[in-house]
Amino acid sequence: MKKTLVLILVLLACATLMAQEKLAATPPMGWNSWNKFACKVNEAVIRQTADAMVSSGMKDAGYQYIVIDDCWQVSRDKDGYIQPDPKTFPGGIKELADYVHSKGLKFGIYTDIGTKTCAGRPATRGYEYQDARTYASWGVDYLKVDWCNTVGAQEAASSYTTMRDALDASGRPIVLSICEWGTNKPWLWGEKAGGNLWRTTGDIQDMWDGKRDWGGLGLVRIVDLQEGLEVHAGPGHWNDPDMLEVGNGGMTTTEYRSHFSLWAIFAAPLMAGNDIASMTPEIKEILTNKEVIAIDQDPLGMQGRRVARQGDLEVYSRQLADGSRAVVLFNRGKDDKEITVKWEDIGYPGSLPAAVRDLWVHKDLGKFTGKFSATVASHGVVVVKIKP
Repeated sequence: MKKTLVLILVLLACATLMAQEKLAATPPMGWNSWNKFACKVNEAVIRQTADAMVSSGMKDAGYQYIVIDDCWQVSRDKDGYIQPDPKTFPGGIKELADYVHSKGLKFGIYTDIGTKTCAGRPATRGYEYQDARTYASWGVDYLKVDWCNTVGAQEAASSYTTMRDALDASGRPIVLSICEWGTNKPWLWGEKAGGNLWRTTGDIQDMWDGKRDWGGLGLVRIVDLQEGLEVHAGPGHWNDPDMLEVGNGGMTTTEYRSHFSLWAIFAAPLMAGNDIASMTPEIKEILTNKEVIAIDQDPLGMQGRRVARQGDLEVYSRQLADGSRAVVLFNRGKDDKEITVKWEDIGYPGSLPAAVRDLWVHKDLGKFTGKFSATVASHGVVVVKIKP
């Protein structure tokens, strides 16, 4: 009897993991309202963003999800059902989700695993199953779950496991985004808890470097915190260094190109956070670069890592499904510098001839043996695909 029970539990666990892998076989791509709109989000913004995702070419480039972050919810009714703010979402969430779906996109929403959201709105603790059923009835495809206002010694892994169990019980396949800021090392338990992605750091800030008093981090600090986490990522379960700041104005176009390229080499979710309805051609070019997106979405699902460093000059590499390597040459310094990637650092013998293609210039550069070098702008990248 005990052996039968153990076998059933093992089979159920395997089935759950297979479902998770299928649900987010590659890192989710989409848009989230927080970085640009914060609590000024409303129904019109979401509709305009869905329209722009289609008209801008982002949908064709692979972006799927339109996600409303915090501040959409205002109260619970007498039966405990979560209520959207009638001033900002007068048509309700179901109607809005239907609109997003009519564009061939998927719809996401936000909650918090504590007693209140980070903005002080009603959260989901104690209402997990009720909320999951509500979200499913609205047509939610993606749920971001934050970690603010947690209670005392509230345990992260079990809290998020409860949320995943509730989503599974709702009968609708819903991606679970664990936004726990890396506090309790979710890369060690996130997959088992049913997460499809988990934040690895505090909130990203639209700046090259630095740290806010409350914990927000600049780009290069978040990049450094990804080191060593690559072993925990793969199809259905991804490390999440936070949403993209590309296009929000705090960095240069060169720095935003670096931001996007590094997220691609990290196999990170690509969740745009700008006003895509009014983005410049330069920002659109970054966000819709299909060659760089293909690196992020490579079906092997192997997260890249830093393989060489000399001062401010770094090399990141990622193995791809066809046996080739994606490589980012990254210059943190203040001056343009030449950076070299050596074949031995990316798992190839030095005698091997290989074709090199520049993924930002969209140009084949020829065949090279043993190494490849390029001049990289200050705070910039050169991204190449190296194929024997």
